[in-house]
This record gives sequence, C-alpha cells and structure tokens, in this order.
Amino acid sequence: MDNARKIKELRVFAEEIRVLTLKEFEYTGFGHVGGAMSIVELIAVLYGSEMRFDPKNPNWEDRDYLVVSKGHAGPAVYATLSMLGYFPQEMLRELNKGGGRLPSHCDRNKTPGIDMTTGSLGQGISAANGIALGNRLSKKDSFTYLVLGDGECNEGQVWEGAMFAAQYKLDNLVAFIDLNGQQLDGYTKDIMDMSNMGERFKAFGWNVQEVDGHDIEAVLNAVRTAKKTKGRPNAIVLHTKKGHGCTFAEGIKDNHHINFKPEQMKEALEAAEKVLAAAKAAAAR
Repeated sequence: MDNARKIKELRVFAEEIRVLTLKEFEYTGFGHVGGAMSIVELIAVLYGSEMRFDPKNPNWEDRDYLVVSKGHAGPAVYATLSMLGYFPQEMLRELNKGGGRLPSHCDRNKTPGIDMTTGSLGQGISAANGIALGNRLSKKDSFTYLVLGDGECNEGQVWEGAMFAAQYKLDNLVAFIDLNGQQLDGYTKDIMDMSNMGERFKAFGWNVQEVDGHDIEAVLNAVRTAKKTKGRPNAIVLHTKKGHGCTFAEGIKDNHHINFKPEQMKEALEAAEKVLAAAKAAAAR
C-alpha cells in the first residue's frame, strides 16, 4: 500500500475512534473527555499501523506494549480495542460504572488489551521502563509505547524515569508527551510551565521529535523514525488541543473531567460524524 493511501485510511480510523469514544461518553453523561480526545490520532497510528498485537491473544508474549500513563485517556483506548475485537462494543456501556470492566483509568486486570494499570500520574514511565528493559533482557524485539500528559510531567518520578531510560539506553521505548497545555485544574503555563518539553527530554539524553499531534502523517513518520533510533530512548512531543474534535470540550478551560447535557453530545456527535464522512469520501477518491 502506498503511503498516501495509508494516511487516508488512518485518518478514517482516527475519526471512527473519535465518534465511538464520544458515544462511549454518551452512555455515562460525564467523563475525561478532554484528555481522551487529544490522543485519538496517536492511538489510530499505533493500532492502525505501527503496533504488533493480537486481539485473539491479548497476552501474546511477543506483542508491543502500550502504557497509557495518563490513564484518564483510557476511553479512547477502550473504543479502539472494541473496534479491533478485544471485546464487544456493547461493553463500552460499562465506562465508569461501578463493578464494570472499563474503569475511569486503565486497569489491566479488568479490561482485555490493557497492558498496564495506570492513573496514579507519574508512575507509568517506571512501568514502561521495566517492560522495555525486561523485553530486551529476554531478547524480544518488541517496542514499548508510553503516553504521558504534559501536566503529568510535573511529577518528579517522570524525570527519575527519564534518567533511568537514558542510562540503560532503552531504544525500544517510545514515549509520547501529550502537550495540550492543560491539566486537571488549569493551564500548565499557570501551574508549572512545561512548554519547553522537548528540550527537557533532550537534556536527559533522549532522542526527541516534536510534531503536530493531530497530523496523522507527521505522527506516523515520527514513530517510524523513532523505531530506527539506536542507543537512546525516544520522546515524541505531540502538540495537541485538549478536547480536540468535541464541540463542547475543545477550547474551554475546564475540560478535564466534565458533565454535559444530551443536546451537547448530540451536537458533538453530529459534527464528528460529518468529519468522519468527509474522511471516508477522501479515502475513496
């Protein structure tokens, strides 16, 4: 398949993930809309092109691993996993439900296809380091992918993990920093300015790239470049918008965990479905 065709297919996949994630939130009437929407393109690239996995065997030992350290973005991953056949889409109705299998933050003991329990922010990098190092010691050629939030990078454990990954030359680790400029209770520039994220990771000895996190082609090329890097861990800084593609969440300050009205979701879904239809039309040309 030529690259242009692949980009179009991944664009469709991303918009399908976005629509299904919104429907998932529709079942609950609330949730971590902002941070889930901002990583949709990344998730589409990983599961639609770059990751090695098997929905029929979620614990396949030679698979690539995904650690969503900003575990509140789990709903976008859940939607994707259901589309790939890890579990029935009907199960998406269990999001945030007591006793359900789709908790607010990722939990490997509850959800098929989730590789690591996360949500205690800052700790995911340690888990990803351990997975990457363990797989290398076992002589596996798998990659470990890690998703960090920019607000999450306020945590000191992130930088302890950054030192560890560089010290042990974990070139089978690719970290994505979702630089959407917002965190739970405000803008990162007002709380702990992380705008020079790429320079920070470079200072810790990482190979760093910075791209538009909503540009499918840019994200795909960055991942492929990272996978060719030898001797250093990889950081890809994704410049994104929190709540991207959700009409009632994008561009507002308090969009981390929000309640919404049915009519707001109806409008958001109609807008997202139009974008999906346009992506499908472009892919068919």
